[in-house]
Amino acid sequence: METTRPLPVLLALLTVAAAAGCGGGTPEPAAVASPAVTTEPPENPRSALAARAAAAEDSSIVATYTLTEGGGTPRAVIVTLATDRSWRVDIAGGAMGGLADVSVAVNGQGLFQCALPSETRPVSPACIRIAEPDGTLPKHIDPRVQHAFTDWRAVLTDREAPLSVSLAKPVADGVAGQCYAVESTYASLDAPLDTGIYCYDQVGVLTGAKLSFGTLALAQTPVPGPGSITLPGPVTTGPALGMATPPPRTANPQAASPQAGG
Repeated sequence: METTRPLPVLLALLTVAAAAGCGGGTPEPAAVASPAVTTEPPENPRSALAARAAAAEDSSIVATYTLTEGGGTPRAVIVTLATDRSWRVDIAGGAMGGLADVSVAVNGQGLFQCALPSETRPVSPACIRIAEPDGTLPKHIDPRVQHAFTDWRAVLTDREAPLSVSLAKPVADGVAGQCYAVESTYASLDAPLDTGIYCYDQVGVLTGAKLSFGTLALAQTPVPGPGSITLPGPVTTGPALGMATPPPRTANPQAASPQAGG
């Protein structure tokens, strides 16, 4: 009986497998998908303003501003924000209807209103403690300017505050940064801040504002703030400076007694 030889069959199978593997040519490289082109949506004005106002809360600077009401002469405002969270805002013509310079300050001992000397009112600087550090000034002695650098920032950072925010044009020539128009959506007249226009740069410096008390514009580049503020004068007792123009003083001549004739 003749023995079966499987070798030719095996060679035939290997030949078929090799032919199938060669495929008749070089395989084409796999197609690489092109990355999808994405366009980021523009930043929401409300979120952008909140971010810049939040950066301002951590800043420690001394900055000088001009404050203009209508077509009046610009007045100086000097803002000191210290690293210990104390602050002081000096406002030329900020009290007595523009006749007196005033400072509002907060440190660990309280909230103060201070009288400042000026050319037209050369008084000795002195401060009156009004309230605890987290207190508020009564409206009749509140110049309001200091709020733009202090508690109103917390409202701007609060995403739940009843505000509507949109982009705005600069409030004055030379004002840098981005300006935002802020409106209240709250029905009450007692809004949590002054509505108007707030301008901030990217690091959180308020560069300008147009609010109820006038237009603020940064006058020069801020410098680093101190570790803590210093009150401009000693703490005394007495009435604080009001915002209203005081009535003019009236003369009180003594009545002359008629002399008896001789």
